[in-house]
Amino acid sequence: MSSRDYCNFRERTLLIQSNFGEDQLPESAPVCGIVMPISSIDGCNEAHWSDVHEILTEAIEDAGFEANLVSNADDVGIIQKRIIQNLYENPIVVCDVSGKNPNVMFELGLRLAFDKPTIIVKDDRTSYSFDTASIEHLEYPRDLRFSRIVEFKDKLAEKIKATHERAMSDSNYTTFLKHFGEFTVVKLDKKEIPGQEFILEELAAIRLAMNRVEQQPAARSAPATFNNRLNVCMRGMPDFELVKAVNAVREYEQVKSAELENRGDDHAHIMIQFKPESELARAEVRSMLVDKARPYRIKSRAAAFKKIAG
Repeated sequence: MSSRDYCNFRERTLLIQSNFGEDQLPESAPVCGIVMPISSIDGCNEAHWSDVHEILTEAIEDAGFEANLVSNADDVGIIQKRIIQNLYENPIVVCDVSGKNPNVMFELGLRLAFDKPTIIVKDDRTSYSFDTASIEHLEYPRDLRFSRIVEFKDKLAEKIKATHERAMSDSNYTTFLKHFGEFTVVKLDKKEIPGQEFILEELAAIRLAMNRVEQQPAARSAPATFNNRLNVCMRGMPDFELVKAVNAVREYEQVKSAELENRGDDHAHIMIQFKPESELARAEVRSMLVDKARPYRIKSRAAAFKKIAG
């Protein structure tokens, strides 16, 4: 699917809503964690997974939840701790096992061991895994074909709402574990420690992780393929805000070029090219632009709703 097709896909799917009033998620919206590949695997590059992430996020928000990768957190800490904490605490998790990424499968195993509400999705080119084949998998087309993606999003949104409601109302609800007997799920203990002690503990863990990386021979790691281009839809953003956004992108040293591309009325994209070895900057720039564009996309969606209603 081209960037233009995907942007059109976003525009059309945003119209499939039942509420023509306030369409922003409430501040107290429960979190739905996302477990999925984010780097190249099984012939799918980083850009493909970025598109899949957007699709999952839209379905989750349509269900009334706040989408959040389990690796994300407001605080700075060791990523493995953050992932485990989110896997345990998130009210519901959507896990994409497409490509059978080892990290994804491990995190899915943890979530199932916690026996918390979990929804598994996969693309139509990924086979079922023996251990989880008994759990329903929602399937989507790997080529992200529009008509089937719309259907998939509707099914996922309904599945999220139904699963969360059942888990909240049925004390015996189980995704996986209790089908095999009675088990007691171990809880993650929490303890309060002084701020200085916490900082020292985190620094020690970072130092240990860095030592392990330094001790690994460089020859063991094959060079990863880096996609040095980024295309972000900024639909609905006013011209002066677009100029400010482009200028903000150009301030990054790792950015080779950043240009505006008009694609019709009230519809523009920011096209960015990065210098080599700028993976972190690419992720940071994308996150910044998505955050800037979100309020205007919401307004654009509301205007579309009113137009249809009128």
